[in-house]
Amino acid sequence: MDASLRQLAAYVAVARAAGFTAAAAQMRVSQSTLSRAVSDLERVLGVQLLERDTRNVQLTAAGQETLRVAEQIVEAHRSGMKQLRRYLLGESGIVAMATLPSVAAVLLPRMISTFRGRRPDVSVRIMDGLEQAVLGKVLNGDADFAVTTVGAASDRLEHRPLIRDRFRAVLPESHPLADREEVTWQDLAAEPFLAVGPESSVRRLTDAAFEQAGAVAPPAAEAGNVATVGGLVAAGLGVSAMPALVLPLLGPGHVVHRELVAPVVERRLDIVVRARRALPPAATAFLDLLQEARAEGREVPAGAAWITD
Repeated sequence: MDASLRQLAAYVAVARAAGFTAAAAQMRVSQSTLSRAVSDLERVLGVQLLERDTRNVQLTAAGQETLRVAEQIVEAHRSGMKQLRRYLLGESGIVAMATLPSVAAVLLPRMISTFRGRRPDVSVRIMDGLEQAVLGKVLNGDADFAVTTVGAASDRLEHRPLIRDRFRAVLPESHPLADREEVTWQDLAAEPFLAVGPESSVRRLTDAAFEQAGAVAPPAAEAGNVATVGGLVAAGLGVSAMPALVLPLLGPGHVVHRELVAPVVERRLDIVVRARRALPPAATAFLDLLQEARAEGREVPAGAAWITD
């Protein structure tokens, strides 16, 4: 048996209306079209569904059972198509994003709140990690997109500049450099420098900054977590340098931060997607929100700025 959805919908309409005239008006088709669809369904099923007279129709026993099943099929189709339309409009589904911990904790929460207010039936999944792990999530399809720093270029990825944040000197509260408004990279190199691990994009940028400043600053200690580095600084074990969006992650403690110059170093954060891959509608809607925030110049944490050029 191969009954079509059109035939089933026609039969349901006729059975509910108890006649072809009213059903045809409801479906906005001719009575002949409706009658042909029901006759075709009876032929496919091999049974009589309706007993017809000049005014009304009556359902046979087979017609009653067929109506029960047909109503389920027609309603399931309508419900499924409604869900599909909402998905295609970005009103349902999941946004899977990979990003650095500082972006996940400091930049994105307000954006996610706005997004969920507009699209409450869309779930958001955040996968935070270091740069290479984040980019790997995009490449293997676990994440729709990433917001991250980008090291070596790849023709498998596309980049859209989003935001930048400046590095600042991170100092113990009682450190002599804390009395200054500005600190140089040379100043930091003269102190025990506390670094994040070599796999971090922050470490790559600080190493490059010291080289640009003509300074040598072998780490006195290093840790994989920025909060650990913050604790070491608070304990007076040395100084460090962190991008502005990282500062809230340093944790509680007697730590201050100051402008860091000679050179001024900024970290660029891009939206990264897999090249030549269409994004799910909900992910596209979230990226549209990020671009909207950038275009409108919405407030961002101190030391950060949208990239507009």
